Amino acid sequence: MNSQIEPEQINDQGHLTIGGVDSLELAAKYQTPLVVYDVAAIRHQIRAFKKVFAKNQVAAEVSYASKAFSAIAIYQVVAQEDGHIDVVSGGELTTAIKAHFPMEKVSFHGNNKSKEELELAVQNGVGMIIIDNFHEIDLLGEVLDEQDATATVSLRITPGIAAHTNEYIQTGQVDSKFGFDLESGQADRALEEVLANPRLKVVGLHAHIGSQIFEVVGFEGVAKKLVDVAEHWHEEFGFQTRVLNVGGGFGIRYVQEDQPLPPEEFVDAIIKAVKKEVAKKGLSMPAIWIEPGRSIVGPAGYSLYTVGSRKDLPGYQPFVTVDGGMGDNIRPALYQAAYETVYAKDPRQKPEETVRIAGKYCESGDILARDQALPKTKPGDLLVMLDTGAYGYAMASNYNRNPRPAVVFVENGHAQLVIQRESWADTCRLDLPLASEDK
Repeated sequence: MNSQIEPEQINDQGHLTIGGVDSLELAAKYQTPLVVYDVAAIRHQIRAFKKVFAKNQVAAEVSYASKAFSAIAIYQVVAQEDGHIDVVSGGELTTAIKAHFPMEKVSFHGNNKSKEELELAVQNGVGMIIIDNFHEIDLLGEVLDEQDATATVSLRITPGIAAHTNEYIQTGQVDSKFGFDLESGQADRALEEVLANPRLKVVGLHAHIGSQIFEVVGFEGVAKKLVDVAEHWHEEFGFQTRVLNVGGGFGIRYVQEDQPLPPEEFVDAIIKAVKKEVAKKGLSMPAIWIEPGRSIVGPAGYSLYTVGSRKDLPGYQPFVTVDGGMGDNIRPALYQAAYETVYAKDPRQKPEETVRIAGKYCESGDILARDQALPKTKPGDLLVMLDTGAYGYAMASNYNRNPRPAVVFVENGHAQLVIQRESWADTCRLDLPLASEDK
């Protein structure tokens, strides 16, 4: 049996269960493709992060990076766990507002926030705006003047650290599109501009080096770099950094060859690095913020697919085609991301063949997974792809005018629909016909 499946997830019928509910029952009730989240796993990881900070007696915030999966229901779960969230668009912020998420616990990211987005953030009292560039300093200042308001902000810097991960999800290297560069003096100029505006209450520094990172060295490096900047700003500008935000990016296991550390070990290393550097430089200890996304929802998510057609070619892995694909999970096509798949009816059944799981989209690159060791499947069988909770539904599209799937939360043996399945009619709901030329 796949080692990513816990023995207690197999019920008396031998079926895979999620959150105490039979996966075959979920597929029958909600249809496929279907995205299912084990809410207990989400809660467990948030609490595990908080426990590390409490153990080290450090002021901290765990801010869920909701671009990994944004929905009213996930924001409600994070609120129940007394967590923070960060959003990166007006759409995510509107979702948080509709979830009645406490706005003082929201951070707003983005490298090209529009005036309308900043207006929405200020009107609703967003707790922290992370400023990314000089244009944003001016734009936010304009919004604050118009609303006669103030805003608490942090400055995002580019630390010059290239994480060992896919180049598309690196963000900390010198030529990243995000943040103020240190070496050229951009970050210093940004701080001067912000300090000169009494409507901007700057409290800290932010950096993010990438995603799906397996080594602590990058996080230790960014922690040291941020403390170096804090020391420099204290000496040059008399500014005391109260919040030091190291971002997220803690890697998870997608396939059995992946060997990430437990996410809590990354945080423990960050805390130790910050404490060491702060003590060495004689600075006041800032609050440490982290922004985990993938590590909170990734392992909690499952994608359920029904097998359809099959293609066999001598000398090649067979194609087993399912009713979903790149429209509900673009990561394999975009990042060459790898996943593991199990046979829902009996995950313990001995594999009989190695296959490729193909999607239904009209695209040769629509291969959800390769090298999947499975029993011989037939049309109508249910397959479950593991660890799909991050950047799957969040990046879903209507490519080929296919509807996006439903999303279900499962906890304590109870399933709840939290995002409805789209219909074919939904895919053209916003279309307008050409105007008639008839007078």
